[in-house]
Order: sequence, then structure tokens, then C-alpha cells
Amino acid sequence: MGFPGRRAPTTEPDWLTLGQAAKFLGVAQSTIRKWSDQGRVPAFYTPGGHRRYRRRDLEAFLDRSGPGGRTGGPLVLVVDDDPRLREFMRASLEVEGYTVREAGSADEALAAIEDQAPQLVLLDVVMPGVDGWEMLQRMQERHGSIPVIMFSGQVDSSTADAEQRGARGFIGKPFDPQQLIDRAKQLVPA
Repeated sequence: MGFPGRRAPTTEPDWLTLGQAAKFLGVAQSTIRKWSDQGRVPAFYTPGGHRRYRRRDLEAFLDRSGPGGRTGGPLVLVVDDDPRLREFMRASLEVEGYTVREAGSADEALAAIEDQAPQLVLLDVVMPGVDGWEMLQRMQERHGSIPVIMFSGQVDSSTADAEQRGARGFIGKPFDPQQLIDRAKQLVPA
């Protein structure tokens, strides 16, 4: 027999730490920290100054702007074989209001585009198997003119090559994340 106004105990905690909340949302801790600072995700602070997140607030946030871009910002597809770089780019773009999907290869990226066409593709030139230039050509043949920003550590004449081949820009690695965000905002405002 329960008491009125009391909830049955669950195995899931109502309050999550920063790390637990980041894992719940599938983002880096720095991302959820920035979202809290911006007021996008409500956070509560312990007397020691630690952040705590209520599970139902995180679920509501996912409903508003979660995976699949239900009502999130413009969809950006990040294509790179380096998972750390993809995570870094995803976190940087999500903080700015974009919805981000990742792909580790050209084949994954083309499948993701078939599933849901993004408003912008950030594409690494050097990848195993099918490189970025080949993927750009296949994407243009199948999907028309989705804006693409190419990036690579091989900077030689790639800026001119990128524009001649139909990309909207080229950024050399390593790059300042703000440079990438600014370029994305120019093409597809969040």
C-alpha cells in the first residue's frame, strides 16, 4: 500500500551528476556545462558548487532538441575517420545550436545522407578507402547541392581545388573551432 503523493522507488536516480547527465544526453561534459551556462539545460548547484541535473529536465531537453533533430537546429553531418575530432566538432557545433550527426567513413556518410539529408556537411579530405574528394563527387551526383566545407591537414592547393570541385570552402587542420563555427554560420545560420 502506497502513500498518497509518494512515488514508487525506482532504480534510476532522479538527480544526475555532470558526468551522468553528459552520458545520458550523449554529449561531452563541456557541452552540457556550456548548455547549463546558456540556460538551455536547467542545472542545480550543491552547496559545494557541483552541478546536478534532474532526469525529467534532461528528457524534456531531448524532446525539444534531441537526436534526430526533432526540433533542434540545422542538421550538420561531420565526416572524419578520427572519432576524437568528430566529438570535438560535434560539441562545438551543438553549443551553437546545431544538430549534429557523425560518420567515420564516406560509406557511413552517404548512408546517413540517404537517411536524412543535412543542411551542411563538414568533410575530411584524407580518409581510408573512399577519400573526401570522391565522396564529394558521389554526394553531388546523388543529392545535388548540399553545402560542403572540406578540411584537411594537407593544405597545399586544396582551397582552390575545393571550390573548383563544388565545395563551399576549405579549412586546414589544425583549425580554430571558432573559425569552423563562423564558416558554418555563414552557410547555414543556427
